[in-house]
Amino acid sequence: MRPAHILVIENEPAIQELIALNLSMAGYAVLRARDAESALLMLEDSLPAMVMLDWNLPGQSGLSLIRRLRAQPRTRELPIIMVTARCGEPDKIMALESGADDYMTKPFSPREMVARVHALLRRLQPPTQPQPADALQMAGLRLDPHTLRVTAGARELAMGRVEFKLLSFLMNHPERVHTRAQLLDQVWGNAVYLDERTVDAHVGRLRSALQPSGHQEHIETVRGSGYRFVAWERGARALNRTAGA
Repeated sequence: MRPAHILVIENEPAIQELIALNLSMAGYAVLRARDAESALLMLEDSLPAMVMLDWNLPGQSGLSLIRRLRAQPRTRELPIIMVTARCGEPDKIMALESGADDYMTKPFSPREMVARVHALLRRLQPPTQPQPADALQMAGLRLDPHTLRVTAGARELAMGRVEFKLLSFLMNHPERVHTRAQLLDQVWGNAVYLDERTVDAHVGRLRSALQPSGHQEHIETVRGSGYRFVAWERGARALNRTAGA
């Protein structure tokens, strides 16, 4: 089996060498770039299994590069880990909401870095368990686990793989409130090293994907608890609330 290729975009030679060395020792093939423009040229030739990049790149920033990759269909699903010295919570949230799948702060443990890479690639592999035989239909949405499509009437709603898995889990357990920790375990897997803020970022992206059909309101935040999928149609939901008032 050929090793998975990982593109490391880092302009500090010592840090780039440290990342590349540990990834190579873990069995990965490492590609290197010093800035966003060089990385984009490499991505035009072929897509790696994952991208690891710094925020403070010369020229175009790592954050800007993530947004650019997420805006293009060819690279929309490319796994991305940001590795940066920025450790503030606002920076972390901004990176996750812009499309990073994970976020590591410098200095970091090489063992933790490799574990995060393993976990991210593992959770993005096709599921081995059998898929349900039928598509799931609820609240005007149709989720097909075979084609990985979500539709609202004749409109197809474009969303990423993680957002699809998140919606699938919530729709399969409607009206139940799930904590962020529970969603991490069920959608990402209990072996991943992710912050609970990751859930908030992907819920935001899921709501954005559902917005064209107005279904973003069905992903409800329960303050202090977590999230749930509201199964009522919008008209029936409003009627139900009025009756309970």
